[in-house]
Amino acid sequence: MTEGYTTLDELLREAAAAQGRAIRGDFLPQTGFLYKSDHFEFAKAGVPIIFTFSGLEAIGKPAGYMLRNLSEFNSKHYHTVSDEVRPDWDLSGAAEDVRLLFMIGYRTAQADRYPEWKPGVEFKR
Repeated sequence: MTEGYTTLDELLREAAAAQGRAIRGDFLPQTGFLYKSDHFEFAKAGVPIIFTFSGLEAIGKPAGYMLRNLSEFNSKHYHTVSDEVRPDWDLSGAAEDVRLLFMIGYRTAQADRYPEWKPGVEFKR
């Protein structure tokens, strides 16, 4: 969801392609998820971040299933005392997300340069 913001984009695209996954831009910009995210404070301080979201498609679920559940959770629980993992959540895709982000972190740590904000991004210092 931060596609176009940092030099981490290339690593994200490569890691996603290795998993056979697609990268899409912010498909819910009206929600301002980036500005509500826990790592937004790093961005405000000028530290390049990568903010990903698994998307709105769920294997074996009808169209609209993820959006409906996401909207309900956000309106009732997001960043409130009831913002907790639920036993009925299917987190089987989370392992792939962790592998993706681990690969980006590993490749970032091995790189010769630190990640940077792209020109014109509001967080660039």
